[in-house]
Amino acid sequence: MNNAGALDARLIVILNDNDMSIAHPTGAMSAYLARLASGRTYLGLRDFGKKLTAYLGKRADRAITRAVEHARGYVTGGTMFEELGFFHIGPIDGHNLEHLIPVLKNVRDNGDGPVLIHVITKKGKGYPPAEEAEDKYHGVNRFDVITGAQAKAPANAPAYTRVFGESLIEEARHDDRIVAITAAMPTGTGLDLFGEVFPTRTFDVGIAEQHAVTFAAGLATEGFKPFVAIYSTFLQRAYDQVVHDVAIQKLPVRFPIDRAGFVGADGPTHCGAFDTTYLATLPGFVVMAAADEAELRHMVRTAAEYDEGPISFRYPRGNGVGVDLPARGSVLEIGRGRVLREGTKIALLSFGTRLADCLLAAEELDAAGLSTTVADARFAKPLDHDLVGRLARNHEVLILVEEGAVGGFGSHVLQFLSSEGLLDHGLRVRSLVLPDAFTDHAKPEKMYADAGLDAAGIVRTVFAALGKDTRAARA
Repeated sequence: MNNAGALDARLIVILNDNDMSIAHPTGAMSAYLARLASGRTYLGLRDFGKKLTAYLGKRADRAITRAVEHARGYVTGGTMFEELGFFHIGPIDGHNLEHLIPVLKNVRDNGDGPVLIHVITKKGKGYPPAEEAEDKYHGVNRFDVITGAQAKAPANAPAYTRVFGESLIEEARHDDRIVAITAAMPTGTGLDLFGEVFPTRTFDVGIAEQHAVTFAAGLATEGFKPFVAIYSTFLQRAYDQVVHDVAIQKLPVRFPIDRAGFVGADGPTHCGAFDTTYLATLPGFVVMAAADEAELRHMVRTAAEYDEGPISFRYPRGNGVGVDLPARGSVLEIGRGRVLREGTKIALLSFGTRLADCLLAAEELDAAGLSTTVADARFAKPLDHDLVGRLARNHEVLILVEEGAVGGFGSHVLQFLSSEGLLDHGLRVRSLVLPDAFTDHAKPEKMYADAGLDAAGIVRTVFAALGKDTRAARA
């Protein structure tokens, strides 16, 4: 907007002001827009009409006059937008199409320079269950159209987001330096739970991920322990700040990364494919992935105790796998994985929540006469060189499994194997990653099957590496 105003460019901006982000709006801009929509009239209707007519010419017809008459407020000279060089029209009722459409047509066909049309709408309008819901049905499960009742997820395991929120609350009870930061996503990240217990230690900076990260860096310099909870796909917006304000300074900012991997109905804009790749390339960054809800609890505590530099841990959307949860997490040794099942021929090394499918695949492989080791890497950086080296030396096939894009965990393992000469003696390595494509909407189980990241896909990869047919081996 600053550039368009300086160039006097022919740009039309429509500000859809629905008094709602994903959570309740916060900050000075939200308050400013509210004042514009509900505050006192700054200029009389007659003067405003004259100014509008002067801008649009004689073709400013009665429809615009009606729109202005029905607006909740009338804003002209002196607003922030006009100071940027925009002609400001509105606020206008965005649900009254008889008023809105003529305004849009007139602005399109007449006038010059940049224009901002301030439109007031109501999120969820026209569907009572959405209007009455706190989140206005921003993101929903399947629901009954008549009643609005949403289908509930199975209660056999807690959601990862809730486990994170509750775990952070527990750590904050032991350390008053822990603070939490979100970018307009308190409910989506579980920080709404934290905010209920520690309201003065919770900061919602609005839809401003870049500021969230820089704000956290500043808090870290003063001895606080900031947890910046941002979805994987939205943390990309703040990558410059992650690099320059956090990583280069070696500041102990904690990054809980929600929605890591496939997200089902949320589609390509929310699929968390790239965080491991773009964080593990940064010097001094600790990059973790939770294999289940208990591991997530351990990683929250590990991050709280780690003060040597930036640290991240990723976890997916949805529910855990149903393991027992400790009351409080344990501190993990940085850069150390774990072995869950010992074998002699095949090694499955998982990074993240694909571990459960690796264990299922191991049972099928063992039944086919292929003794299988299953290990949880826990860390993409620093990599557990001892564990990776042992798996490479003691097995014929090594399968690397992660729910992330190429360039992430598997690439770091292959770099290590190559540099150590562990690929020179016949080891068969395969790296399973997310497809090199933006993933569309689908059920998660179908996504995993299509990507070859479920148990069946892992088994197929093992047999392909051995040059065997899966069906023949099962027979």
